[in-house]
Amino acid sequence: LIGRLFIEEGIALVVPDNKRITHNILIPADMIGEATEGQIVKVEITKQPGKRTEPIGKVVGIIGEHMAPGMEIEVAIHNYGIPNEFPVEAVAQADACGDTVEEKDKKGRVDLRDRMMVTIDGEDARDFDDAVHSEPRQDEKGNLLGWKLTVAIADVAHYVDIGSELDKEAYERATSVYFPGRVVPMLPESLSNGLCSINPDVDRLCMACEIIIDTEGEVESYNFMEAVMRSHKRLTYTRVAQQLEAEAVEQGRLK
Repeated sequence: LIGRLFIEEGIALVVPDNKRITHNILIPADMIGEATEGQIVKVEITKQPGKRTEPIGKVVGIIGEHMAPGMEIEVAIHNYGIPNEFPVEAVAQADACGDTVEEKDKKGRVDLRDRMMVTIDGEDARDFDDAVHSEPRQDEKGNLLGWKLTVAIADVAHYVDIGSELDKEAYERATSVYFPGRVVPMLPESLSNGLCSINPDVDRLCMACEIIIDTEGEVESYNFMEAVMRSHKRLTYTRVAQQLEAEAVEQGRLK
């Protein structure tokens, strides 16, 4: 359990952070370890409560100071059992992939690096895993026929072999977990913020879908492909919205 340690009149107890747990946990003096009054600690129950007695436990870890910045995130991570450390083997496999896409890995893939693909995320986004590109389709007379849309997502599977330590760890986590100002990633940072992050001006392996759309917005056809791409710009939702609104005002579609 996670809770805050209090010491009153020589008696130590931990008040659980989880409000559904109504018992305080008594901590014997020799089971406090290095923890001090007021800290957030991790406690292991050594004796369950009885009809007239509180549970007894021991401090097995110190999370940090009660009012420390980001402490609520640390508490949530421990309370909900979110894995936040990677096994040495998984980190080693991720690091072995390097920090740049090798030429041999680009072979046999469709080359999309000349397309003006961009990422669009929030201002405080920390990982960039998808990118888009759109261009109008016209006939010989310049009449609009529709658009060609390309959507790409980082090809994580290229670096994660089935049954590997990376695969097992990713399967266990299922997803990245997002907190304000912090992400607990599904894969080690050398992949999640490195080779599998679509940063501007670097080559990245991706899975892409090229979609042909008519003037009514209906999909005429689509094609999936393994590709290599390069993001030409990191855009934000705010910046894109401002640009679209400015164009709409200029064209008289918006006041």
